[in-house]
Amino acid sequence: MALGFATLAMLWTLCAPMTTLAQEPQFGDELYRPRLRQPGKDVMWLPTPDAMVTRMLEAVRTTGDDVVYDLGAGDGRIPIAAAKQFGARAVGIEYDGDLAALAQRNAERAGVADRVKIVQGDIFNEDFSNATVVTLYLLPDLNQQLRPRLLKLKPGTRVVSHLWDMGEWEPDATLTAGDSEAFAWIVPSPVGGRWRIPEGNGQWEALIDITQRFQRIGGTVTIRGETQPLLGAYVRGATLVFTFVAPDGGVRSVRARIDGDAFEGSLQFAGHLTPISGRRVKRDVAAGSAGSKAESR
Repeated sequence: MALGFATLAMLWTLCAPMTTLAQEPQFGDELYRPRLRQPGKDVMWLPTPDAMVTRMLEAVRTTGDDVVYDLGAGDGRIPIAAAKQFGARAVGIEYDGDLAALAQRNAERAGVADRVKIVQGDIFNEDFSNATVVTLYLLPDLNQQLRPRLLKLKPGTRVVSHLWDMGEWEPDATLTAGDSEAFAWIVPSPVGGRWRIPEGNGQWEALIDITQRFQRIGGTVTIRGETQPLLGAYVRGATLVFTFVAPDGGVRSVRARIDGDAFEGSLQFAGHLTPISGRRVKRDVAAGSAGSKAESR
């Protein structure tokens, strides 16, 4: 993976141990040997440690059913590990042509070229909309420029970034491997707005108003003119969960799957589950794409 060059050059000089080129590990093959911290487009090359590669893919529960996209693939170690260790199909996007070619050769040497594809291209121009897992090792400002596109991925897509977070989009998990740190997110469904949910027997109708900031949500439920706050509300991928106090004083819990403007799930009360469904009648325009800012690149 690649790390930003201009911003981190001074930090590396201050914090890294003083080593000579002869002491540095050797990378690449007889056709091309990249150098640690070599400059590229907005980045310098520093590979993710192998232990962290495995930890990142484990943390987001990568399986053979996944399509993993590595944005800034470097020498291809993350796509290769995704295929070899977890059985996933993987695509690495790398701007540098020499690194991209090296990554493809590495995939062939690892025996996973049938499941790994390396694309030479710009991560801001290439399509990764079919990803179920996205991995990153970029600068904070690049992460935030990518954030709107990540939030538009299918709800439930897992994102994991080595070293740098996503600003106001808080991680769902923080993980470590040795001295390295990474952050993981699950792309939330955009659930902000007003939902109309009729009770299955027609005894009442609920109006649920939800505000959203990334995966953080809140709101109210109104039944028969009485409004109560949503309790314990959260969205995880396409799953929406909350509890509320009904007009009769009983506490009811809702668990539903969101598909666009459709709501399908169950209501639990006194040990009984009742199927419920409904639709969004008004979107929360102010929330945008789950609280994302406009893409600036």
